[in-house]
Amino acid sequence: MSKKLCNGQKKVVLDSNIFISALGWQGKPEQIFKKCIKNEIILITSKEQISELNRVLEYPKFNFTDIEKNKFISIIMNISRFVDIPKKLNIIKDDLSDNIILETAVVGGADYLITGDPHLLKLKEFQRIKIITASHFLEIF
Repeated sequence: MSKKLCNGQKKVVLDSNIFISALGWQGKPEQIFKKCIKNEIILITSKEQISELNRVLEYPKFNFTDIEKNKFISIIMNISRFVDIPKKLNIIKDDLSDNIILETAVVGGADYLITGDPHLLKLKEFQRIKIITASHFLEIF
């Protein structure tokens, strides 16, 4: 899968923490998510990542309603390009669920993995995928 499409759009994977921030708070993650909705950038995801996001959305501290969660997941499902994860990575040892995000980015040929997770951010780059914060991504674009 090539990194860039004919129209030059960048392909991104958003970590669960970026999705949660986009749903719950106005700010940079929400701005990036809106770029995905407007098809300014291409959102890559996987069924494994959606399962992980569903798990995180259930944390009581977020207090999202079922309607909010279902609508949000529905939007993600409608705007994303899905990839199948053929093999598991074991790069992040401190938080194994982070590997799902990394796998999705690798298989999807993402240009950027956007996250606030320190385990992923310390990699900086993995197989030519730049791993950056929402703020850094918006500085670039």
